[in-house]
Amino acid sequence: MAPRSALLVMDLINEIVHPDGRYAAEGYLEQVTTRGVLEHAATAIARARAAGIPVIYVVVGFSPGHPECPTGSPIFETARVERRLTLGTWATQVHESLAPREGEPVVAKHRINPFFGTDLDVLLRTQRIETLLLTGVATELVVLSTASAAADRDYRVEVLEDATATAGKELHDAALTVLARYATITSVDEALPPGGRP
Repeated sequence: MAPRSALLVMDLINEIVHPDGRYAAEGYLEQVTTRGVLEHAATAIARARAAGIPVIYVVVGFSPGHPECPTGSPIFETARVERRLTLGTWATQVHESLAPREGEPVVAKHRINPFFGTDLDVLLRTQRIETLLLTGVATELVVLSTASAAADRDYRVEVLEDATATAGKELHDAALTVLARYATITSVDEALPPGGRP
């Protein structure tokens, strides 16, 4: 029996990948657009749904007032001070081109690692998932962190490289070099071919 897979769509939210997003303006949008990340992610989602592969969304964010946001964090300090990434607002909604369908889980996380303090692992194990297909932004943050945490939990990990990006090509490539140590680097077409997984 082939390992059961799930597609994770991570942090592809308005604040990071929409032209009006504040993080998007800090370099992410250029790479997301140049690399066609939203289009590739949309293809991955459509093919996963057609193949009966669960699609699970992960979004980073904080409650109003940011009580869960760590003080002095190099990653999240700006979000805390400027009240970015507030859950329940436009900023933390999944980009409209990738919108979840009714019944598809959306896991809200307060750190880079989506396993930390969430029910992601329970969702996966309840469905007997063995392989995670990763898409998202940023490559060196949520994608790398998820792959590492998943590998430590004995999941197989495949990174859909053309559905990931960060603020620059050099950083993206460096993250892939590290990711290749414990994940398979692949593409949407290889991992989710039009006719279904081999």
